[in-house]
This record gives sequence, structure tokens and C-alpha cells, in this order.
Amino acid sequence: MRAAALYSAAGSLLLATLTAAPVRAAPPAGPGPAEALGTAVAARRAAAAGVDFGRCPQAEELPDGIRCGTVTVPLDYAHPDGKQVRLTVSRVRATHRDPDGGGREVPGQGALLYNPGGPGASGLYFPLVGMVPEWKRIAAAYDLVGYAPRGVAPSAPLSCQDPGDFFKGPRPAPTRPSDAYKKERAAEAEAYARDCAKRGGEALRHYHSLNNARDLEVVRAALGERRLTFMGASYGTYLGALYAELFPSHVRRMVFDAVVNPDPEQVWYRNNLDQSEAFEDRWDDFKEWVAEHDAVYGLGDTARQVQDSYEEASARLAAEPAGGTVGPAQLQGAFLTAGYYDDYWPHRAEALSAYLKGDPQPLVDQAGTRTAEGAVRSENSNAVYTAVECNDAPWPADFEVWDRDNTRLARRAPFETWDNVWTNLPCAYWQGPRQRPLDVRTAPGELPPTLVLAAERDAATPYEGALELRRRLAGSVLVTERDAGTHGIAGGPNACVNGHLEAYLLDGRLPARDTSCAPRPEPEPRQTAAPKA
Repeated sequence: MRAAALYSAAGSLLLATLTAAPVRAAPPAGPGPAEALGTAVAARRAAAAGVDFGRCPQAEELPDGIRCGTVTVPLDYAHPDGKQVRLTVSRVRATHRDPDGGGREVPGQGALLYNPGGPGASGLYFPLVGMVPEWKRIAAAYDLVGYAPRGVAPSAPLSCQDPGDFFKGPRPAPTRPSDAYKKERAAEAEAYARDCAKRGGEALRHYHSLNNARDLEVVRAALGERRLTFMGASYGTYLGALYAELFPSHVRRMVFDAVVNPDPEQVWYRNNLDQSEAFEDRWDDFKEWVAEHDAVYGLGDTARQVQDSYEEASARLAAEPAGGTVGPAQLQGAFLTAGYYDDYWPHRAEALSAYLKGDPQPLVDQAGTRTAEGAVRSENSNAVYTAVECNDAPWPADFEVWDRDNTRLARRAPFETWDNVWTNLPCAYWQGPRQRPLDVRTAPGELPPTLVLAAERDAATPYEGALELRRRLAGSVLVTERDAGTHGIAGGPNACVNGHLEAYLLDGRLPARDTSCAPRPEPEPRQTAAPKA
């Protein structure tokens, strides 16, 4: 899934017509007794060692109030005495003071461990949410704990290419790519997969979601938690689902926010197709909002006119990149983030308007600024993303399958489809064995009740994923933010959603049945900058 996944119910209907995709013939690997025993061994060792929290790595630039330590996990759980990986963990202790009760003391409830998704994202900054008003009651009761998963800097970082080569120069972003362009991008994907294998070596095959779930179990033990209280967002929900399947008796409470579809048949090729379909609907939402505020942005008073303005900007950028760095692909990447988060809508609309009026700087600032440090982080994140998703499951090995399925999809969902292909295409050429995705299911009473949160129009993780996970985890309850599409809704501006989150995490209370909340307010438009003279 794209930097955190992407989907829709309409996409599911479309994908039902797609023919089965052939995959590489190598038999997929799967969990076995050796890995289960190795996990138990590693967890016992971690419980005995604990976590020695102290100063955080300087490169992470975390404030002094956050403390960091490391947890040692096996690279290969089938061989727990073999090579080890050190995971960096961050923590802020519970305040134990009720922010609404005049300083009344609040009893601690242990650690709340968080994974922000990706795969390839770091959770080391998560403890900072305790400073946000919407999180203060949770921060009073819980130690807020984040971590960098295996492969994510500084936890034995993976790399597939020189970071200096990661950010490409201005590129086209054709919605109907030519055969020559497809051949060029397929060759790039094959080279990237080859470079990952060369740089990662034998260790590369151990970076996958099952090992991420086992790592979570070892971190739980190292923190001294008898049972895990966990919150996962986006890909983090898939990680949490795997943990629930592997270690149900070790779960205390779990929150799944912006849910990846865990159906083994969806992981990951079909999930990405669903994601591209859903982003088209979300792109339409953005254009309609811009059209409603034509008096502010001047980009058109219909969605079609806003689309025309976007295409005009893309054509201009193809002829002359803005600031020498922003071409059509960079424009598309910047506007893709508007599909994730409503908060980006005013900024992106402002930048597009200013560019078409003669001022490219806002667009350059939003889409073109690249630093050496940013390149290192982005290359590392992309390497982990690729390794985990390619290792997790079989993928079509024949580009003709990708071409056929996505050509068909792009007729109705052109905005994101081909960009999603180029992101994931290295998996067609990936070397080594693949995991067999688990069929996540828990019987009544096997797992404590869990909370599932979803925005109805989330494109990054389409709503069908939340429905599927709720069906698979007996006793789970789904809270839906209606007619909203921001990716991840916990601890945001919706008081209804936050009320359910707090009731569950603080008191263990869930609604009696699935329920919903009214949408958050739409963002307020911003006045565009004046054109340069």
C-alpha cells in the first residue's frame, strides 16, 4: 500500500472482474513452531533485561522530555541466538494528573504502545501527542511509548539505494503512459529490487509484517507489560491484527485507526488497486471543495473547471519545472497528500492558484523542497516499505498483469493509479521467498473487545477494510466518522470520536454496537498570495 495503504467498496466491485494474477512459483514461507519458540525465548530475555531509558539519539532531534532506550530482537525468530537487531523505543511517563480535575491524581494504566503505519514510518515522536489537548486525559493515565520498527532508522536502518539518488528530478506523471514510458519505469523497478537484494543481503528476507508483530511482543515484554495496550494507524492496524491472531491472550486493549483490509486475498496487490480507486473519489471531494471557494482561489466554480486548472498547471510544469524541481510528478505527489488529510486542502489550493497567477514559490515550497537529511529519511522509509510489502505476500511476476489491471482501473481512476503502480512495481521482481498472509480471525472470548475507528471516505485505507476487520475480530466495535475522509481520526478535532477513544482506553467501555459520529467541520479556505510582479 502507498505510504500507508489506500481503498473503497466500489473498488471491490471492480476488482471482482479482474483475472487472477500469476505469481512467482517459489512456495511462500509462513509462521511455524520454530518462530513461535524463538519469540517466546526473545520475550523472556527482553523481560529480564527491561529497557534502560536515557537520552534519545541526537539525530532524531527529540525534545529532552522524551527518553529513549533499545530492545534487542532476533533478526530471524527461527534462530533466536543468531544475529540480533536493536529497536529504538521512546517514552514519556504518564502525568498522573487529571487535566480536568484540578490536578487530581490519576492512577496509571501502564504503557500505550503506538505504531503510525507505513510500513516504514517511525513512531518515536508519538509521545509528543501528550502535549495536545485532545490527548491529555490519555497521557495522564498512560506512559506514551513509540518505537522505530526494524529497518526504520535508527533501528538497523535498511537502504536500497544512495539517498542522493532517491529524489528524482522533475518527472512526468502521465495518466495514460506510453508503452515506452512503462518499459522505462519497469526497468527502474527491476533495478531497484536488484539493488535492495544486493544491499540487504540475506537479512533482507526477515523484514516483513509477521516479524514486526513478533517484535511487538518482545517490546511488550521489555516494557514489563503483562498484556499489551496498543494503538495502530493505517499499516499499524494490519500489524495489530497479526498480533491479535498470534498472541490473543497477551492483548489488554487495542485501537485500530484507519484500517487496512486484512483479508489474505487482498494483501497487498489487490489492496493497492482498491486504494487507487478510492483516491479518485477523494480527489473529487477536494475539487468540489475548491470549487465551492472559487471566490477565494479562482480555480473554477465546478469540479471539472478545477480539474482543468490542475491539468493546465501540470502542462506548464512539463514545459518548465517550477524552481527547477517541481514537474508534473511532484505536483501530483503534493496533491496526493490532500487526499490523506483535509488540513492540506487550503494550502494546496492556495499554491495552485498562486502558481497559475504567476507566483510559483508556494508550490515550490510545498512540492519541491528537498534536503539531504530528508532524502536519507525518505530513502530509508521507502526501502522498509518495499521490503515489508514485497516479502509479505506473493505478487504478480508478469508486468502484463499489472498493465492490464491498472489500464482498466485508470479509465475510471486516473489520478493515483499509475503512480501507485510505480511505487509497488519492485515487488514484481523481488528476490527470495514470500510470506503467506495469515487468515486473521478470533473466536468470541478469544480476544478482549477492541475498538475500530474509520472515516467513511478514507482513501488511504478504504472503509471496507474496517468492516472486514470488525467481522474478523469477534467482540470488536466500529466507530465511523460519517462523510469524512481524513486518514486517521483518533485524537483529532472530532469530540465524538475522541469520547469513544477515551471511554475505551481509560475505562474499557465500548458502545453496545457499531455507531457513528457526525463529520468534522470542513477546512476554512485561505486567501491566496498575490502574484509576483
